[in-house]
Amino acid sequence: MGTFEKPDPRIHYDRVTDAWGYLLGDDFHYGYFDSPDLPLHAATLALTELMASEAAFQTGMSVLDIGCGSGNPAVHLAREYGCRVLGITNSSIGVERATVRADKAGVSGLARFEVRDGMATGLQAHSFDRIWVMESSHLMPRKDLLLRECGRLLRTDGRLVLCDIVLLRQIPFPEVLSIRKELAVLDAVFGKATMQELSSYALMAEDAGITVRSQIDISRQTLPTFVCWRANADTYAYAVEELLGRGGIEEFQLACDILSRFWLDRLGYGVLVADAS
Repeated sequence: MGTFEKPDPRIHYDRVTDAWGYLLGDDFHYGYFDSPDLPLHAATLALTELMASEAAFQTGMSVLDIGCGSGNPAVHLAREYGCRVLGITNSSIGVERATVRADKAGVSGLARFEVRDGMATGLQAHSFDRIWVMESSHLMPRKDLLLRECGRLLRTDGRLVLCDIVLLRQIPFPEVLSIRKELAVLDAVFGKATMQELSSYALMAEDAGITVRSQIDISRQTLPTFVCWRANADTYAYAVEELLGRGGIEEFQLACDILSRFWLDRLGYGVLVADAS
């Protein structure tokens, strides 16, 4: 399998972007499965729609998408809700792909993308009605800085919607040591991550002056994602091998198995909704 490294999130997505189009689908995020046999593309759209429902979008709202990934959610928000979306990411390749996607969808006037750091964006304060953080915060080492930045950027009566992989419980250090090899695999495949409990996000949001409306545990609804990802690894093995090598496919499959074992015990998935004062 080779040596497992912990890649810098700033370069990790540049390396895996094309392969993940095959493995994860267009959205680059987990799915929300009302039933386990739902197709992955329908489940990832369902998660986007769950977040959009919590965001309560209105036409013309200014939205910051922190960690915009492939740009698919941002394009969806522009096309379906008429929002003006700025997507930011550390990945220059991600910006290129997302810009092309918006142009092909005919929403380049509403959705644009830039390379910026979600923990320190450099954007003007109080300039967004909604902030959308979809499955990117686990790659940010200072989640408190992310939440403070969200508080700084939101307009009065603005809203933050955030979803991500979370800890379901604190993991004692001896247990961390016992699973260190599995954690190294996850870092190698998905990028160097730090997980926190959803309640910790809520506390950091409150400290940043954002009032928490709801914390939603959707761990069970996201669990079938790994079966779909593993199936994609089998279906598109040749194309992915061309991009990541045979070892890359094997690491990805192993990571899916590890996440399946960890899910609903150590790891899960949460949604946080919070309003600016």
